[in-house]
Amino acid sequence: MAIPTPRRSWKSALAVYFCAPVMTMLFLGFSAGLPFLLVFSTLSAWLRSDGVEVAAIGFFSWIGILYSIKFFWAPVVDRLQLPVLGRMLGQRRGWMLLAQALIAAGLVGMAGVDPVGHLGLVAAFALLVAFGSATQDIAVDAYRIESANDDLQAAMSSTYIIGYRCGLIAAGAGALYLAAHFSWQTAYLSMAGLMAVGALTVLIRPEPPRAALSIQLVREPSVRAFLRQSRGRPNWLRRITAWAIGAIVCPFLDFFRRFGVKALGLLVFIAVFRISDLAMGSMANPLYIDLGFSLETIATVTNIFGIAMSIAGGILGGLLVARYGVKPLLIVGAAFVMVTNLLFTVLSLVGAAVPMLVVTIIGDNLANGLASAVFIAFLSSLTSKAYTATQYALFSSLMTLPGKFLSGFGGLVVASHGYATFFVVATVLGLPAVLLAVWVNRDRDLFDAPKR
Repeated sequence: MAIPTPRRSWKSALAVYFCAPVMTMLFLGFSAGLPFLLVFSTLSAWLRSDGVEVAAIGFFSWIGILYSIKFFWAPVVDRLQLPVLGRMLGQRRGWMLLAQALIAAGLVGMAGVDPVGHLGLVAAFALLVAFGSATQDIAVDAYRIESANDDLQAAMSSTYIIGYRCGLIAAGAGALYLAAHFSWQTAYLSMAGLMAVGALTVLIRPEPPRAALSIQLVREPSVRAFLRQSRGRPNWLRRITAWAIGAIVCPFLDFFRRFGVKALGLLVFIAVFRISDLAMGSMANPLYIDLGFSLETIATVTNIFGIAMSIAGGILGGLLVARYGVKPLLIVGAAFVMVTNLLFTVLSLVGAAVPMLVVTIIGDNLANGLASAVFIAFLSSLTSKAYTATQYALFSSLMTLPGKFLSGFGGLVVASHGYATFFVVATVLGLPAVLLAVWVNRDRDLFDAPKR
């Protein structure tokens, strides 16, 4: 159905932030945000500080592609209950706890490796962290969508982003401070310990209600049709095939059934919305270091202050969505992210000027915070609750895949053409997102199809 424009007052828009499901996302967001920088920009700072070549650092960003292909194993997370944890905690919480254990194990492994001469081993442990983190994202996103109705999703997205950004502060500024005063090994061990925040939240909060898998399967027309046509075949084969149809085929059929040919346009829009931001992300910390900023300055300005600005942007985005709806703000978010990337070009030309660094970080993080809150709410509105984990994993994977892939070549562009040219190119990549956001906003019938 069409997304209505909420009619809340500012007071009632603020009140939704104090609901228990909304507050829960603060802590799960922290657990989701913590590992991201530890295999991305914080890792790039560690590698660059230890003398690893910038071109090699750029290719390390491809580790993040795991986040972009998580839809391959999302049906398993969505429909397969873990043998022990699933019975104890439920479908969503069981997978979250397992994923958090994988993240902590990978961080401990990274802490025990010297990158100089052992880049392959560092990459292997980073892949384990990224796999656990992507799996946690699948379960957390499904948990969020199933825990509350659509009218709370914008607020839940906003508090998730606040928690996520706090996790980024810990993994960014916190890790850099620990590395500067102790060692990188101490920093990564400390980050592994902080995964307990998410684990405790999983143990305390309840599992959201959802129909049993057998009930979900018999509701699927495609599954019922297969079962009718496969009578006489071995029961074990029928059960496995019915599960595969319900877990893998039906989520995609549902999406295209609801949106028809417009589904392709929506998928392209999802793919390009954050391409400008993600393509330039791998070269931000190398830029700061090559300009001569100290680790303490980078930690203070780009992480603590910057993420505070990102949190402010997330809160603002959540309030504006609650007040005015999602679609009008998609244009604002896409344009804001694109234009603020030009600030990095100016910074690369000005040099190691702290005031310009502050201006750059304010613009970049406000834009990203606002755009992220709006876009998460938008993706949630596209998702059917019958297939939360699989559909949302598809959307969020597609959202990051093109930008992550292009970011791997960032080091080569910087090495051959310089930082200024690189950030101009990254800015231009944001134009398709703005144009498609205009299309989404103008199409009044885009959300007429009912969700299950």
